[in-house]
Amino acid sequence: MCKSRRRDDSYSSTEWSEAFTLSASNKPRATLTAGTTIIPVGGSVTLTCSVQSSDGWKYEWFRRTQTTSEGKIRDQQNRDIRVSQGGIYSCRGTRGNPVYYTYRSDDVTIEKTFSNKVVVKQRPNWPQIFRGETITLTCEVQEGGETTEWEYEWRGPRTPTQWTHNNDVTFRVSESSSGDYMCKSRRRDDSYSSTEWSEAFTLSASNKPKAKLRADNTTVPVGGSVTLTCSVNPSSSSGWKYYWYRDEKSSEALTTQDAVFHSNGQISVSQEGLYRCRGGRGNPVYYTEDSQSVRIGKTVTASNRPVVTLYPNWSEIYRGETITVRCEIHGGDTEWDYEWETNSRIKAPNQNEYRIRSASSSNSGNYRCKGRMKRSQHETTEWSDSVTLTVSGNEPRPVLTVSPSWLSPGASVTLNCEVEHPSAGWSFYWYKAVPDLSEKSSSYELLPDGSGTAQDSYIIHGQTHTAGYVCRAGRGDPEYHTDHSQPKFVWSADVHSAASLTVSPDRVQHFTSDSVSLTCEGNFTEWRVRKFSEDGRLSDCRRMTGSTCDINTSKSDTAVYWCESGSGEFSSAVNITVQNDGNGPILVSPVHPVTEGASVSLSCSLRTQQILSNVFFYHNDKLIQNDPRGELKISAVSKSDEGFYKCQYSGRESAQSWMSVKVTVSGADSSSSPVWLIVRLVCGVSLIIILLLLLYRCTTTNSAVNEQTFNQHQQQQVYSSLLAGDHCGYEIIRRSENSENGQRGDAEESSDYNNVNLSGCWVVDQRF
Repeated sequence: MCKSRRRDDSYSSTEWSEAFTLSASNKPRATLTAGTTIIPVGGSVTLTCSVQSSDGWKYEWFRRTQTTSEGKIRDQQNRDIRVSQGGIYSCRGTRGNPVYYTYRSDDVTIEKTFSNKVVVKQRPNWPQIFRGETITLTCEVQEGGETTEWEYEWRGPRTPTQWTHNNDVTFRVSESSSGDYMCKSRRRDDSYSSTEWSEAFTLSASNKPKAKLRADNTTVPVGGSVTLTCSVNPSSSSGWKYYWYRDEKSSEALTTQDAVFHSNGQISVSQEGLYRCRGGRGNPVYYTEDSQSVRIGKTVTASNRPVVTLYPNWSEIYRGETITVRCEIHGGDTEWDYEWETNSRIKAPNQNEYRIRSASSSNSGNYRCKGRMKRSQHETTEWSDSVTLTVSGNEPRPVLTVSPSWLSPGASVTLNCEVEHPSAGWSFYWYKAVPDLSEKSSSYELLPDGSGTAQDSYIIHGQTHTAGYVCRAGRGDPEYHTDHSQPKFVWSADVHSAASLTVSPDRVQHFTSDSVSLTCEGNFTEWRVRKFSEDGRLSDCRRMTGSTCDINTSKSDTAVYWCESGSGEFSSAVNITVQNDGNGPILVSPVHPVTEGASVSLSCSLRTQQILSNVFFYHNDKLIQNDPRGELKISAVSKSDEGFYKCQYSGRESAQSWMSVKVTVSGADSSSSPVWLIVRLVCGVSLIIILLLLLYRCTTTNSAVNEQTFNQHQQQQVYSSLLAGDHCGYEIIRRSENSENGQRGDAEESSDYNNVNLSGCWVVDQRF
C-alpha cells in the first residue's frame, strides 16, 4: 500500500491506498510448436513460440544443425514465423527493461524434403523368391532432383533402422523376411533434408520348390533315346539352371559325356537307369528339392510285345458285371513284372491280371501294359496297344415279343427275348406272369426248361388261355442278370369256365363318354381288370367295384381288356374300340367269338339313332353286297366269315372290328393240335388195314376193276386223326379235278362233310 503528502505541509497526507498483492512466479519456459516437421518440396512450415498465461512478450528464434553452431535468426521477434530450411529450432520470450528472458523452448527438428524420387529394387529381379535364397534390396534415388552424396534409412522386417551410407541390404530369405520394405535418403552434409519415403516393396517368401521330371517315354527304343524335361513349379519362377543325376546313390551331375544337352531343361539319354533332376539359381547357388525319380528302361525284342485282352471280350460291359483285363507277353520263359497305364479313375494294380468284380463307370478307359524283366529291372517291353473298356451306367433291360398276340386253336406261341448286343454271351430265362393282387403286380414262375437257354426264343405248345410272360438274360461268371422285361401277353378270345369277362353293352365299339361295364365272372373273390392300350401301356382299371370295372369311355380307352383273379387265373380277352368321331357310326358286333354254325347279326348305330337303314357292310375291306340294308345277318357262321368288319352310313365309316369264329370239335381246324394229330394217325393206320381187308374181298368178284380203283383212291388219301372220347375221326382229303391244273377249288363250294359210322369212329371227307 502507499500514501502521499504535500512537500510544503508535512502534516497533511492522503489515506493509505488499497493493498496491491504481488505474486512472484518461477521463471517461465517458452513452448515451440510446429504445424508439421517435414517441409514439403518447394514449401515451408509454420513455427509458433508462446509463454503460458502472461502478456507483453517478444520472441527470439534460434537454429542450428549437426554441422553448424547455433545462431539467432535476425529480424524475427514475432510469435509465429515461417521457415523453409531444415534444422533444429528453438525460441525464448523477452520483455521489460532491463530485458527479462524466459527459459529456452525444447528443440524441434524440421526436415526438408527433396524432390528426388526413391524406389526399392530387388536383385536378382525374380518374380518369386523362395525361403533360403539370398537377395539384395537397393534404395535407388532417381534423377530429377538435387545431385549429391546420400545416406539412407530403411523400414522393413530385415533392414537397419539407422542412417547408413550403404544403399542396399543383403540377406537370406526366411519366413520372417516377408513384408513391406521402404527407404528414403538424405544429403550427407545436411541431415535435416531428405527425400520422401519410397513406395512399399512387398516381399513374399514361398516354400522351397521341388523340381518336376517328365519323360516322353520311359523305355529307350532300340538304337534310340529318350528325352527328359526338368521344370520348377510354379512356372512363374525363373532363372533356373538344371542339374541331372542317374541312379539314387550318384551325387555327381551328368555331363555331356552322359547325355545330350538341349535347351535349358531338356536332355536326351540312351542309357537305362533311375534319373532325377533339380534346379539351381543365384550366387551362392540355391537348389530346389530333387524331383521324383523316373526309371528309364531298355526295350527288349519286338517279339515280346504284350497284348491286352478283355475276358469276356464283350463290346460293352454293364455296371455290376465282372470283367478281367489281362496283360499277355508271348515268347520265351522270362519272368515279368507288369506295369499298367490307364486313364480310368481307378488304377489297375501292377499284376498281369486285373479282375474287376463289380464294374462301374470309374473303370471305363483305355488300358495298356508293358512288362519288366525281373532279373533286369531296366529292361522292358514296349507298351501294348490300348484296349478300350466301356462300362455302361445304364442297366440293360431285355425286350420281349410274343407271336401271335391272339391265340388260335392248336397254334404254338413263340417268345423272343432281345438284349442289346445280342451276340455277347447272353443266356435267357423265361417266366410266366402270375397275378398278385395284394402287391398290385405279378410274380414270375420259371417256365419248364426255361432256365438259361442259349436260344433267344422259346416255344410254348398247347396254350389255350390268356397268359402273360416275361424274360431276362444273364451272362458271365459269376452270372450277371438283367432286369426282367416288361410283361407281354398272349390273348385268347375263347370263354372258359374258370374265369370270363363280360362287357355291357355287349359290343366291341362304343362312343366317347359311353358308360361301359366290364364284369369278371368265376369262382373267385378278388379280381382286377387289366388294360393294354394302343400305345403299349399296361394299366389296371381305376374304378373297380367288386368284380366290375366301370369306364366312362374316351379315345384312350381303345385297348385289350381281361380279368385276373387273386388265384392267378386269366379270363378271355376282349377288344374295346372307342369311336372318336362324334358324328360317325359304330359297328355293333359281338365281343366274344361266334360259334361255328350259329347265327349272328351285325348292325350300324349312331349316337343319336340306334337303328339305321341304308347301311353298307364290308368284310376285310370288300363290300359284301352292293345294296344298303339295316343289318347284316349270317344264319350259319362258318370259318370263312371270320375277319374284319365295318359299316358305312351316309358316307361315314365306322372303325373296323374283328369277328372271331370258334370252330366246334367236329370242325376241320380242331384237328390241328399235336394230341389230335397223334390220335388221328393211329386211327388212320387202323383205317388203312380195314380198307385193305375190304378191298381184298372185293378183288374176288371184280379183281381188275377194283384194283385200279383202289390204287387211284390210295394215292389221293391223306389221313389225320382226332381223339374225342372213345370215338376216332378220319379225315379223307381229296383234290378237286381242277387241282391238277394248279388251281384250288372254292373252299366253300368244294368242302363236303360226311359222317360215316364205322366201328365207333366217324369219317370226314373233305375235297378241295
